[in-house]
Amino acid sequence: MYMNLDSSSAGPLAGVRVLELGQLIAGPFCGQMLGDFGADVIKIETVGDGDPMRKWGISVDGRSLSWAVIARNKRSIAIDLRSDEGRGLALELAAQSDIVVENFRVGTLERLGLGWDVLHAQNPRTVLVRISGFGQDGPYAERAGFGSIGEAMGGLRQLTGEPDRPPARVGVSLGDMLAGMNGAYGALLALRAREQTGLGQIVDVSLYESVLAITEALTSEYVATGRVRERTGGILPGIAPSNVYPTSDGAWVLIAANHDGVFRRLTEAMGDTTLHGDPAFADHLSRGLRQQELDDIVARWTTGLTKSELLQTLEAHGVPAGTVYTAADMVTDPQYVARDSLVTVPDPVIGTVTMQNVFPKLRSTPGSVRWSGPTLDQHRDEIVEELGSGTDV
Repeated sequence: MYMNLDSSSAGPLAGVRVLELGQLIAGPFCGQMLGDFGADVIKIETVGDGDPMRKWGISVDGRSLSWAVIARNKRSIAIDLRSDEGRGLALELAAQSDIVVENFRVGTLERLGLGWDVLHAQNPRTVLVRISGFGQDGPYAERAGFGSIGEAMGGLRQLTGEPDRPPARVGVSLGDMLAGMNGAYGALLALRAREQTGLGQIVDVSLYESVLAITEALTSEYVATGRVRERTGGILPGIAPSNVYPTSDGAWVLIAANHDGVFRRLTEAMGDTTLHGDPAFADHLSRGLRQQELDDIVARWTTGLTKSELLQTLEAHGVPAGTVYTAADMVTDPQYVARDSLVTVPDPVIGTVTMQNVFPKLRSTPGSVRWSGPTLDQHRDEIVEELGSGTDV
């Protein structure tokens, strides 16, 4: 394994070098997760403009905050991969890397002269993470694909939104990030296998399958019963009460009390224990059959309380509940503060930037955010010097 000592950390992946060839979200999120736990992530960017994520989202003083997060803990070098010199430098870096991450359209890496056969020949221990819309084979393999397409074809969009409205989306690039997580997970599995075989391998991640993986029994239900799940808004059919409920001061509080014991405690909090004894709501199945009726009963109660009163009452009775948070809630919440769920780190352009911390939390070998996204080509000299080549590309 290879590691720049200046980028060392106590994370569990310290000593692992990652070469990130991807751009936008899926490949870079994979790199972000690996870098968070100590890997030395070298990001190759295009000469001139760099990764398009540098211009995405809200910017401060010309600095994309999205870039500051997704490129954190990485070192940047700009290389023209279409030139012989650029490909040569990329190959040198790949030869000294444990993991190479790419999320180009299928076939692009081969056209650049950086395909698996080439990488494996020069370093048989290298793990190649390939993230694409539809995977490396099959009739759709060469199609262009974004995370939103993966969400649609993986089944998530069909399930998201109100039943009388078109399919909706969540407010983040979920399909891309799920693929990035699968890429990081697959890379670690491949490193574990390498300990046994001495060889790297291809980790083939598709956007649509990354979404498909979280759809529970969606296809099982259809094959077994012919039932096709539809959009159900803010509820899961048959799971009640479990919804967002209004308060007297205009807030929304999510209450999850569908378990028999929790429902009993909710009725005690409501001061209406007859609900628990009512055969119409006696068990999970009966409550699910009367979901709307039960939601209306709970909502009538919650609208008589402020958010603070409601949360205090539910907590006192051991009923799981939480406010629907905005970012403004997160930055002041005492639980977020106590667990350092958010962290403020140095930034080369705007001084500091606040972002989500590293998850999951490892008690003995935790990850860390050591710096925010680098400026373009910021680390060229040190990266080239480490290679010992003196290459100026």
